[in-house]
Amino acid sequence: MSNQQVCCAQCFKLNSVSLGPFEPAPSCTFCQKPIFTYQSIAGTSENFETLVLQSDIPVIIDFWAAWCSPCISFGSVFEQAAASWEPRVRFVKVNTEINTDLSEQLNIRNIPAVILFNKGKEVVRQNGAMPINMFDQWLETQVTLLEES
Repeated sequence: MSNQQVCCAQCFKLNSVSLGPFEPAPSCTFCQKPIFTYQSIAGTSENFETLVLQSDIPVIIDFWAAWCSPCISFGSVFEQAAASWEPRVRFVKVNTEINTDLSEQLNIRNIPAVILFNKGKEVVRQNGAMPINMFDQWLETQVTLLEES
């Protein structure tokens, strides 16, 4: 498998890594920490380009706010999925109250909302909270379509 550009979850530097099924878990060239943490990463206006737009692997973003109870309940679903899906998909959470410019740039009107990016481009978005089995099924469908194209 060829190398792919992936942002380190710890220092947010771009790394070129091999992600084959029999490859060891990659460590960051810069900070030497694991590139994948199997949990979501806080997305901000400052790290969005490297974390999402420059990534060669699919990135799913959860847009949420602390006052939104469906967002809070979906947060645990999102974390469960991150634990089982990384490194196939990178998981990012964007707090819409803190990152208003990013929310506006991506035209977020309802929360919770998830957007799947692939190679820096938006692929699909979904509004509303989902239970884990529904979210897994939705994500499997979307990622399989990406892998087949």
